[in-house]
Amino acid sequence: MKIIVFGATGNTGKRVLVQGISMGHEMTAFVRNAEKLKEQLGEHSAKHVKVIVDDMMDPVSVGEALAHQDAAIIAAGHAGQGEEFVRINENIIRQCELQSSFAGRVWMMGGAGLLNIPYTDLIGNNLPGFPPEYINHNRNYERLQQTGLDWSMMCPGTMMDSREHPDPVHLHVTTEILPVPISETIKKYSEAEIAGHLFSRLSELNITYEDVAMCMLNHLALGGAFKRKRVGLAYQSHITVR
Repeated sequence: MKIIVFGATGNTGKRVLVQGISMGHEMTAFVRNAEKLKEQLGEHSAKHVKVIVDDMMDPVSVGEALAHQDAAIIAAGHAGQGEEFVRINENIIRQCELQSSFAGRVWMMGGAGLLNIPYTDLIGNNLPGFPPEYINHNRNYERLQQTGLDWSMMCPGTMMDSREHPDPVHLHVTTEILPVPISETIKKYSEAEIAGHLFSRLSELNITYEDVAMCMLNHLALGGAFKRKRVGLAYQSHITVR
């Protein structure tokens, strides 16, 4: 497949590139700094990546970069950038919609706070105590819901390098809901109590960048199981996959 990665020098994006190359995909990196990308990938891997150096806020450049691509993985920016983060994602999604030769498959990065909390009608990002900048993920998610593209939103917890999680683990994947077991008694809690409960269990949502990247790369076909879904990942056992 032909895959373009926005934010290709970031922690997630660079891992998507490396794994995509190893899987035999035709990878394109949309970056601001080609030298940084080359340093990260190394001489050998860099030779297998088409590099486009331009501004992600430029509609024309983004639209041209999307031409004839099968999938786009948007790993650009972070919620702390505020309006800039939202505008970057808006521009890329808009150009995905407008580029007639783009296949229409999109992955966008979000966070675990976007996932539904079982037995409630709540998501973490709307609870008291959650960082206010996380609302920018909500805004990106709302934008995806308005598009006809075949999108998925990756919603991991804290991401870490694979060296920090060396033991063999079994990856559990959920759609729409948090990927950790939650007792039904949570529906009796106040919002503040639910937030406190989730904060106490944040480490259960730790996931490696490599597993996040691999999950996206393994689900790039149009009309797949994650079409128009939020996706959660965790390593805990005995989780019902939904």
